[in-house]
Amino acid sequence: MVEFGLDTFGDVNDQPYAQVIRDVVEQGVLADRLGLDFFGVGEHHRDDYAISAPEIVLAAIAARTERVRLGTAVTVLSSDDPVRVFERFATLDAVANGRAEIILGRGSFTESFPLFGYDLADYERLFAEKLDLMAELLTEGPVTWAGSIRPALRAQQVYPKTESGRIRTWIGVGGSPESVVRAARYGMPLVLAIIGGAPARFAPYVDLYHRALKELEREPQPIAVHCPGFVAATDAEAVDILWPHARRNLDRIGRERGWPPITRDRFEADITEGAWHVGSPDTVAQKIATTIRDLGIDRFDLKYSHGPLPHEHLMTCVELYATEVVPRVRELLTE
Repeated sequence: MVEFGLDTFGDVNDQPYAQVIRDVVEQGVLADRLGLDFFGVGEHHRDDYAISAPEIVLAAIAARTERVRLGTAVTVLSSDDPVRVFERFATLDAVANGRAEIILGRGSFTESFPLFGYDLADYERLFAEKLDLMAELLTEGPVTWAGSIRPALRAQQVYPKTESGRIRTWIGVGGSPESVVRAARYGMPLVLAIIGGAPARFAPYVDLYHRALKELEREPQPIAVHCPGFVAATDAEAVDILWPHARRNLDRIGRERGWPPITRDRFEADITEGAWHVGSPDTVAQKIATTIRDLGIDRFDLKYSHGPLPHEHLMTCVELYATEVVPRVRELLTE
């Protein structure tokens, strides 16, 4: 059965950072109460996102929830210490009674590299070596490992151990074939971050992942997708509410990366034909069902926070997604 989740980066609105973080906790609690399968929070180190320590936010949600699995979207492994990542998530897993997940990635922003003293020239080497170490840590046995980025470990135990013996750990990719094959090489589940273009164009990456798992003699693994979206009572209301906030967010990123300002026509085209899943519950359900069918995925995660959208709109989106969109998608997938 396909699972359904939500992702947020704790986008800053007109509230203080502290209130944004408390609001994210409330959104996660609502996701659990309404029966969603996963709630993910991103890691960023810039002024437009409030969450730089996702495990702490997830622990706060864990203390008030019972069922929803809790993870990152993503953990920026390249600028972190894999040993500390394991320790923090093993601790979260204990607080959450086995519900912790990790999505490892390189992230779409680079602020963490200078912040923590890393050279962007080492971008690829950092991720490759740290992922290799992380794979060893996840076995929860004595770790013997050597590389060029940190001192070697020899028969090193790392604590705490988890009750299940394994933290479910995914690799998030943005569309690089090399990254897809790397996830298969480690036998880790795959998350495709689909933030631009038609979701169907990612089908070759799904096929590549399945082929690589088979050729590398790895067990089959689930695939999830992360897509932006927003749900309101009607299509027009959803676009009208979302547009000014998404424009502010997208234009800021565009200025940093040399993209032209987005127009409303272009934005609405992205909703109709691209990665955005925006509209009434029925419209969003139809598009999610199409994405799931086109890609044959196991979990769909809606990235529902965008720019300075107010908390009340985010809570409404969470409720409509859980109570109306997800049941409708399940119906469509059985037709």
